[in-house]
Amino acid sequence: MKLSGFGLYRYDLPLTEPLVLKGATLHRREGLLLRLAGEDGSEGWGEAAPLPGFSRETLDEAAGQLLGLSEKMVGREPAGLVAGRDLCVPDISPSARFAVELAVRDLETVKTGVSAPNLAQPEAGDVLWVSGLLSGPSGKVIEEAARMREAGYRAVKLKVGGRPVEEDARLVHKLRGILGESAALRLDANRAWSFEEASEFARAVRDTGIEYVEEPLADPGRLRDLAANHGLPVALDESLLDMDPEDLEFHPYIQAVVLKPTFLGGLSRAEGFADRAASLGMTPVVSSAYESGIGTAALAALAFRTGGGEMPAGLDTYRRLAADVLDPRPDLTAPALTFGEAALPRAPRLDRLAFVGGTAP
Repeated sequence: MKLSGFGLYRYDLPLTEPLVLKGATLHRREGLLLRLAGEDGSEGWGEAAPLPGFSRETLDEAAGQLLGLSEKMVGREPAGLVAGRDLCVPDISPSARFAVELAVRDLETVKTGVSAPNLAQPEAGDVLWVSGLLSGPSGKVIEEAARMREAGYRAVKLKVGGRPVEEDARLVHKLRGILGESAALRLDANRAWSFEEASEFARAVRDTGIEYVEEPLADPGRLRDLAANHGLPVALDESLLDMDPEDLEFHPYIQAVVLKPTFLGGLSRAEGFADRAASLGMTPVVSSAYESGIGTAALAALAFRTGGGEMPAGLDTYRRLAADVLDPRPDLTAPALTFGEAALPRAPRLDRLAFVGGTAP
């Protein structure tokens, strides 16, 4: 079956509250949805949602790439667009690659009724655990942590680095008291600290049993020293953007790798990192970047593939969207969800999208 056409659409969704990122404060989440149409009438959907402050490409750049590439794809077999583990388009940006790869796989799934290669085909009752996300003022964090414990979350992640080091450390101790041993405690510093600040933090939280700290150093070249000198369990996130999966063997001190296909460049590249990490004894953790329900559902499927649902996935950014392109809106941020509960409509509501370009609206 060949592709008969495509459509590119833009969404603009309100957030539940302002989202403060590196150098930007977002009040709405914008992104792109790519529709690929097969000549038999089937459709596949993918999502490109560059995140300001983190993605290297802009939304307009991703849109231009998707329009140009999609025009070239019409009349070709979808299977010919994905070779092995990598999309045959070397110059496309990470978020656009994620959109194309997801749309192609979705189209194949619709056509065959089974999961595309390298994606899990879970049973309806298979369970995926989800990690809660904590950010903002300390009072709000404590209140949310208590709610998450009562709800049964197995893992929560706290954003650190925006407060003084000693305040972050005190908050971690308070959270451990609230969560007890019932939930893993993950931290994400987004490269906020100097080596000295991270060392101070590591000493202060030594007895709290944290699972890992994502990217604690502004200079990631010293992560090995930090882990060796203080026994701090560290995880890679931003650093993966400049690495290949094979490079992980040079970082044996790493506890986990946080996989965000919007930043990494698609599902196949994330799968490559997950497989390589697992072979080295590192934990692969699938995580979202404020995508809509289309992209977040794909990440849930990826989490089933890479961890069998047992490793809590970081899908809680979806909770920050006050609306979605899907109707009914799926519950993708519950502490645990079954594959059946996460089953989604295959297509978004077109009346919630703005047509950007393509062969037909």
